[in-house]
Amino acid sequence: MLETSLFVGLVIPGDTVVLVASTGVTDLSDFFFLLSCVLLGSLLGESFGFWIGRLFGERIRYSKLGNRIGEKNWKMADAFIESRGGLAVAISRFLPVLHSLVPVVAGASKMRYRVFIRWTVGACAVWASAYVGVGYLAQASYEQIGANLKYGALVFIAIILTFMIIVHFAKKRLEKSAIRMVEADKDEKFSELEG
Repeated sequence: MLETSLFVGLVIPGDTVVLVASTGVTDLSDFFFLLSCVLLGSLLGESFGFWIGRLFGERIRYSKLGNRIGEKNWKMADAFIESRGGLAVAISRFLPVLHSLVPVVAGASKMRYRVFIRWTVGACAVWASAYVGVGYLAQASYEQIGANLKYGALVFIAIILTFMIIVHFAKKRLEKSAIRMVEADKDEKFSELEG
C-alpha cells in the first residue's frame, strides 16, 4: 500500500518487500493469502493516491514536497494520462516514480474513478502475481534442491537475481516505450494544429 502512495511510494521498495515476503510462503494457502494481501494493499494505495489527487490536485503538485519530485516527472505523468488514459494507469504500475504520481494525476484529471480502478485492478493483479509467484518459486526450489544439493542456496539466489535483472531491464524498456507514446501523441497533436 505504501509503495503506491504519493511521496512515501518513492522511498518504499515495494517490489523488494513483496519478493522477500513471498520467499516465506510454505504452501498454497499461504501463497493465496499473501497474494490477496499484496493485491489489496496495492489497490488501496493506488486508490488513496487517486483521491488525494481528486481532493488536493494542484496544491500537492506545487507544495514543497511536490517540487522535490520535479516538474519533469509531473509533466510526464500529465502527458501520459492525457494521451493514454487508462492504459497509462496500467503501465505506470510497473514504472519507477510514475507508479506514485499517475494515480494522483489521474485523480486531479477528469478521469472517473470507475475507469481508473478497472485499469488498476488488472495491472496490480499482474504485478502481485509476478512477484509473489517468483518468490514462492524460489523458495520451493530451494526446499527441493537444498536437501539434495550442496548449492541449494546459490540456486535460490540465482532465481531471485535473475528475476530482478529481468524486471530491471523490462522496466527500462517499458519506460522508454511510455516516453515514445507521449512524444508520438505530442507530435500528432502538433501536426493537427499545423494542418
